[in-house]
Amino acid sequence: MMAANYRERLEYLYSLQFFGIKLGLENTRKLLSRVGNPQDSLRIIHIAGTNGKGSTAAALANIFYAAGVPSGLYTSPHLHSFTERIRVDTHQISESEAVELIDELRPHAEVLRVTFFEFTTAMALLCFQRRGVRWAILETGLGGRLDATNVVIPQLCLMTPIALDHTPYLGADLTEIAAEKAGILKPGVALISGYQEGEVRPILQQRAAQLKVPLLQFGEDYHWRNDGDSFTVSGNNFSLAGVETSLAGIHQQQNLALAAAAVDYLSQNGLKINSAAIRNGLERVRWPGRLEWLPEKILLDGAHNPAGAKKLATYLRQQNLDNLHLVVGCKADKEASELLSELLPFTRGVYVTQPLVDNAVPVEKLVQQAHESGILANGYADPVVAIQAALENRSPGETILVAGSLFLVAAIREFLLPTVDLLTITGSANE
Repeated sequence: MMAANYRERLEYLYSLQFFGIKLGLENTRKLLSRVGNPQDSLRIIHIAGTNGKGSTAAALANIFYAAGVPSGLYTSPHLHSFTERIRVDTHQISESEAVELIDELRPHAEVLRVTFFEFTTAMALLCFQRRGVRWAILETGLGGRLDATNVVIPQLCLMTPIALDHTPYLGADLTEIAAEKAGILKPGVALISGYQEGEVRPILQQRAAQLKVPLLQFGEDYHWRNDGDSFTVSGNNFSLAGVETSLAGIHQQQNLALAAAAVDYLSQNGLKINSAAIRNGLERVRWPGRLEWLPEKILLDGAHNPAGAKKLATYLRQQNLDNLHLVVGCKADKEASELLSELLPFTRGVYVTQPLVDNAVPVEKLVQQAHESGILANGYADPVVAIQAALENRSPGETILVAGSLFLVAAIREFLLPTVDLLTITGSANE
């Protein structure tokens, strides 16, 4: 019965996507006020940026867990299960708890005609209040200034690297997008920024100066150094050397360094988390579907925009990976041609498919682009058929890369790991 109830509630939630993307805060404020403004009881870390928000948030949640500090984590999208979006002490909520939260919010949501993301944001904050956690780690969904999560007054704001993405909503260039994302800044709340491109830094500096808030920046106020299989992160008041992580890619080390800098800042302002807990949390975090190696030389990466593709290409170059069999599919709102262009130099064959979304890039478009680059490509309507073709066509020792969409990665991951217990992939510090 519970499984049926859960499926019915999810169908209702997903039906809210017909309202589309509706940037603005009024609906979320009204919905939260109807359930007692649960966000007011929480100490919040608010994270914006283009890429790296999820892994930074997961690292923070793991550090809090390692220190024995109860916390909630809200991220999107999910990989396999909706309940991955809302976690307490690194563990995703149960289906029964999701049903209870949806049922409580639904009457109010139907009156207000909220969107899917507005609903799930309220759902996460209500969950965290009910569970009695003190700290909540919130990842923005889209942008910052008008994102539903921006109704909160946080203790600290974080900004992961900003790049071109969602340009119809956020702006045509980096300065416009940076201004939208800087909209999460609040008077009296410090901002810690990860690595940023040159034109982004002045936007963040100007906004911080306008609000007279502290701005701590990568390379100035805290530092990261790659040490091969480990990394070092340090600031004015802390230093951690030889930090090992299972997350592949230098950019993931930088994301973890941002999380460490955040905890160090909060520790100077009353949060009791020591360096041992920071190290423990960083070293045990997992974030599946992002530069994740599966057995038999299969690499999964949710790179879905040009900036993510560039980071993936950098990793492939550093690992001397080429002659890849690329399984690719993109959502229509992504710069698919630029993403594919970054990956084609490493590729010997392309298997184009469509992620399980309504607005996927037509298979024929990406097949044609690969052909124009002189690379053999074929199209497949089903992601499972595409990965099966790649498995059949590759020679021993050759690598398969799956990229272009986290939805595509999820579909292929479920096919390749059919017996996986989804509760074991959430990156818990106690694994």
